[in-house]
Amino acid sequence: MRVGLMGFGKTGRAVASVLLESNKVTLQWAIRQSQLLEHRSVPEFLGISSNANDPGFIYTRDEYSASELLDKHPIDILVDFSSNSGVDYYGDEAAQRGITIISAISQYQPEKIEKLQQLAEKTVVMHSPNITLGINFLIISAKILKNIAPFTDIEIIEEHFKSKPEVSGTAKIIAHNLDLPEASIKTIRAGGIIGVHEILFGFPYQTVRLKHESISREAFGNGILFAIANLKDKTQGFYNMEDLLLPYFHVSEEDTTLSISQKSWWKFWEK
Repeated sequence: MRVGLMGFGKTGRAVASVLLESNKVTLQWAIRQSQLLEHRSVPEFLGISSNANDPGFIYTRDEYSASELLDKHPIDILVDFSSNSGVDYYGDEAAQRGITIISAISQYQPEKIEKLQQLAEKTVVMHSPNITLGINFLIISAKILKNIAPFTDIEIIEEHFKSKPEVSGTAKIIAHNLDLPEASIKTIRAGGIIGVHEILFGFPYQTVRLKHESISREAFGNGILFAIANLKDKTQGFYNMEDLLLPYFHVSEEDTTLSISQKSWWKFWEK
């Protein structure tokens, strides 16, 4: 599948590296605001060997209109790591062509979400403020545990590098999903911590901690590949990561059956 990438900052470059190393997709181009790297090869710039199907050239929004870009360099999937206004550039043209849109913009204004929902009437659209598999698994797991024990004490703790001034956007998303006030989020700022998010469930006689730690921005690229694979057969509509992950939480009766070795282990402890 042919992929176009909006945004080529630190996160966009990390995502591009993951896409280039995958044999399931080909990176056709990357769009950025600055003309500094215009017409450079993404694989060459990142120092990644790539096959001939990955032209991966860098263009600017000023060089082409969205219509010209998509006519000249057609794609199947558009991945957006650019800015709040990115969808205004490509949205209508991509939707008219039936291009799947995957937006990972962390803080959209309400009108931009409405715009994505309108585009979803014509094509497959997915939005995730944090598209890493780990964070989304963490949120779903926490929601399940809260449903099981709704009166448990819940605390959200986020840790980041010392110079990060604001409360983590991901922590705010977690709080929203668990119906907790943003003001209750505990923040820690120290050294060069990339990002740690922890949800603590305080039971009377036990404690459960769900924790996610970011190691590198390439995790966003893994999330994009997961989304691409799981959106492949979807009909037009508006999706999020929870829609794609929830089917994997289903455990069939067959899955819960103990194997012979497990049964033997249980008999050992029952003696």
